[in-house]
Formats: sequence, C-alpha cells, structure tokens
Amino acid sequence: MPFFSRLTDIVTCSLSDLLAGVDDPDAALGEIIAEMELGRRGAARSVATAADTAARLSREIAEQQAAADRWQSEAKRELAAGREAEARTALLRRRDAADVIAGLRQELSSAEELHRHLQTTARALEARLNDAKRKRAALAAGASGADAPRPFVETAPAAARPDDDIELELAALRAELEA
Repeated sequence: MPFFSRLTDIVTCSLSDLLAGVDDPDAALGEIIAEMELGRRGAARSVATAADTAARLSREIAEQQAAADRWQSEAKRELAAGREAEARTALLRRRDAADVIAGLRQELSSAEELHRHLQTTARALEARLNDAKRKRAALAAGASGADAPRPFVETAPAAARPDDDIELELAALRAELEA
C-alpha cells in the first residue's frame, strides 16, 4: 500500500505519525524511502522539463522579436518606395508578431514561476528523504542494542542547491557570532 499519493504528501508528512501505527517501522521506512526516491526522481524530471519549457519560450520570444523587427524594416522600405499598402500589410504583420510576443511573455512568466516552485519542492523532498534515512539509521542503531551515537547518513546534496550555499550560510553565521 503506497504511503503517498502526491509529492506534496511527502513534503507535508509526519514520519512519526506514519510510523506510529505500524508493526515494523524499519520495513515501513524502507517502503517510505523507496517511494520518496521515486518521488525525487519524478521531481527532478519535472524540474528539468520546466526549465526546458522556459528555455524554449525564451527562444520563441527571440524569434518572434526578430520577425517583428524584420516586418518593421520591411514597412519602412515599402513606405520609402511609395508602396503604402504593402507598408500597411508589413505593419499589421509586425503587430501580429508583437501580440504573439505578449502571449509568450505571459507563458514564460508562468513557466519560470513553475520552475522555481518545482525546485523548491524538489529541495523539500530531498530534505524529507534525508530525514527518513536518518530515522531509519537511528532505528537500526537502536535495534542493535548499542548506545552509540546516531550515525550520519551520507546523502548527495540537492542538485539545485550546491554546497557553496551552505558554506556561505555558515560563514554568515560565524560572522554573526563573532560580532
């Protein structure tokens, strides 16, 4: 039986609540971690797709802008040559391109917002996955009867959040403490 129906369920879940009613918390955590891994891979694909969509829209805007500029130049040439009807037609086509650009810009704004949202969700998923791995490691350490400190589970950092960000945050905290 799956624990999660949506990615946001993973982000908003309480592992303690999920594990409270199960007979074998270690097995349940194994299933939860497997679902979270699947969710993380799906989130990574969604982030990549959203980034590709935003890039494609940016290219389309540039192409339409180039077309609008060409139609503007065409209108000037036609008017200079005394062909007012052709100049008018070129200006209408430039206006059409400008209308397409306006629509594409709205789509780009939405795509960029979606990309940011998906990146945030992917980072939250990564954090929840790391939490579940730590909880499972703590259960394993407790089951062995050892009173050893809880082991650190080495996990890969989220792709959208390099370790440099953490180093900068640590440096800022050190500076605050020294002040």
